[in-house]
Amino acid sequence: MKNIKLTFFLILFTAFIYPQNPAIHSDVIGKGEVILFLPGFTTPGSVWNETVENLSKDYESHLISYAGFNGLAPIEMPWYSAVKDAIIGYINKNELSKITLIGHSMGGNLAVDIAGALPDNIKGVVLVDSLPCMRELMMPGVPAENLQYDSPYNNNMLTMEDAQFKQTASFMAQNMTNKKEKVDTLVNWILKADRKTYVYGYTDLLKLDLREDLKKIKVKTLILGASFPNPEMTKSTFEKQYTNLNDKEIEIANDSKHFIMFDQPEWFYKKLNTFLINE
Repeated sequence: MKNIKLTFFLILFTAFIYPQNPAIHSDVIGKGEVILFLPGFTTPGSVWNETVENLSKDYESHLISYAGFNGLAPIEMPWYSAVKDAIIGYINKNELSKITLIGHSMGGNLAVDIAGALPDNIKGVVLVDSLPCMRELMMPGVPAENLQYDSPYNNNMLTMEDAQFKQTASFMAQNMTNKKEKVDTLVNWILKADRKTYVYGYTDLLKLDLREDLKKIKVKTLILGASFPNPEMTKSTFEKQYTNLNDKEIEIANDSKHFIMFDQPEWFYKKLNTFLINE
């Protein structure tokens, strides 16, 4: 009986310390055919505001933001799978159909997962500078099981002083856009992130390998890649990683880093609107 009481107390205590915060937040703009906009890591759904304003016709745009970022309360780990499940639940709860998924970076990973899980709900997919297995590019040959939350690198990131963390964020941001006026925005998004979500959530992303899951996607897919650091290398990497994706078109944005919609907005809007009209 004592053990039962102790267990019950621990459950209540854990629930008190770790409340069930929502894994996602959505902002819905407009009416029409449904587009689900999925931002990248640390990035709020509002990163798509200018894209929504430049769509060639009226759509019902769902701008998704993730727990732990943009001032949203964090959730328990594992983070990525909780976000993915929450988006699938959101689609089912709101009975969304004939959806176009548009995902940047990590948002592209989510788009691949969702298109595979809900094939009857998805009309088309746009992947913006996103790879199904980021680990293969960043640390080739390293198996997913070698990446753990409790690691020297993660522990260092968790305990890093704010000034040093800001320097790290600034260095990263400068390599993600050519637009100097956007660098501070990217830095602020990183600094605003819940540190544990930032560190452990990134571990979740590095463990992903969705290359086999690409076979589940039957709809037309547009893949937009950044030319940085080398357009030929980018094209080769995308063609290799997306080998298992059948109906695809790969386009590379010239003079662009990771945030293509910042660096080449007119090119991006044109490619996106053409795809949406013809999908």
